[in-house]
Amino acid sequence: MVRAQGTASVFARRRAAVLDAIGDAVAIFPSAPVFLRNNDVEHEYRQDSDLYWLTGFDEPRSVCVLDGRARTFTLFVRPRDATRETWDGSRAGVDGACSVFGADDAFAIEQWPERLPDFLARRRLYYRLGRDRTFDDRILSSLDAARSRARLGLAYPVEIVDPSTVVHEMRRRKDETEVAAMRRAAAITGDAHVAAMRMARAGRFEHEVEGLLRNVFRSGGAARCAYQPIVAGGRNATVLHYRKNAAELIPGSLLLIDAGCEYGFYASDVTRTFPVSGRFSTAQREVYELVLEAQMAAIAAAGPGKTVDEVHAAAVEVLTAGLHRLGVLSRDAEPDAYRRFYMHRTSHYLGMDVHDVGAYFVDGAARPLDPGVVITVEPGLYFGDDPSVPEAYRGIGVRIEDDVLVTDAGHDVLTAAIPKTVTDVELLTAS
Repeated sequence: MVRAQGTASVFARRRAAVLDAIGDAVAIFPSAPVFLRNNDVEHEYRQDSDLYWLTGFDEPRSVCVLDGRARTFTLFVRPRDATRETWDGSRAGVDGACSVFGADDAFAIEQWPERLPDFLARRRLYYRLGRDRTFDDRILSSLDAARSRARLGLAYPVEIVDPSTVVHEMRRRKDETEVAAMRRAAAITGDAHVAAMRMARAGRFEHEVEGLLRNVFRSGGAARCAYQPIVAGGRNATVLHYRKNAAELIPGSLLLIDAGCEYGFYASDVTRTFPVSGRFSTAQREVYELVLEAQMAAIAAAGPGKTVDEVHAAAVEVLTAGLHRLGVLSRDAEPDAYRRFYMHRTSHYLGMDVHDVGAYFVDGAARPLDPGVVITVEPGLYFGDDPSVPEAYRGIGVRIEDDVLVTDAGHDVLTAAIPKTVTDVELLTAS
């Protein structure tokens, strides 16, 4: 739980900004639901990003209510329960919701249904429908009850607005606190990738490498993986979302690792590809250097006023020219022929969520990047067993990914310390 007063002030500023934005309205943010993994065992719990961004509160079965007219912050939480806390760990409780997390008022979550109608005496409600149908039903039922009170002269919501129009736009640009967390996530992730390059050898298994990654993440203070790691050796690297991580590493093959940790609720997202035998073959090196050239061009294209589309176009231009040069594409190939071998986009927003929030387009036009926005830059090439591909390149999959902060002056690669030149990778994997 967040207890430091300095950190608490960050959450208070965020809530104040949201209260300013919603005006004479109420905004409701429920916690992420708890899911069972099997029988009575739960999946690892991770708080809803919006609720955490506003409050720092990480417990399940909670609701944040922001009242723009009264300018108040109310939390509904699990009450203290000595028996349950013996089994599941300590709770902040109603008192802690106020004293630690800064709520103006707090109630036990069991009181939520009866108190909800009191919060609906506003003409506009900010609530995100469609994510939790059970919670939606409670909101809609109370909304119907609030309508019935109109004959008594009481107001009720005539508009329901997705709060992402406010909160997600604020989350899109990272402040100094957020950037610091992302730098730490990047550093821990870098340690893990370097350790994996040193450890991975022919004869080991992908799951052994995954175990090392997870160990370094947790040893470095990260709460969890930011996403399921991809540890893909040989032809497995041509499967974009390969997740089995069970195969033996074959001599002379490449290993693609797409893995990042989450630190302080902020994600890192990094991919490196390297030879398990310590040296690239000629064909592997040609493909790798082409992807690296495309990535460097894409990073160079990232900056304030640029768009994610422009970053992608810079990567595609280099990749297309290189595919012609390698003889993978003929000179008369269609302009989009590269998509057979590069199927995804080059960038996405990064932050509390791996694919972070915020609009990519405004009024139908690609949105310029602003200082404080963090994106990934991750071109790749994936050659399966396509008979049209020269045999030397078949079965090669390469992706190189870094996390890039847009700055006033241009950009800052948060993951720049993680080796990726051919020389540096070979030196590290052969050590």
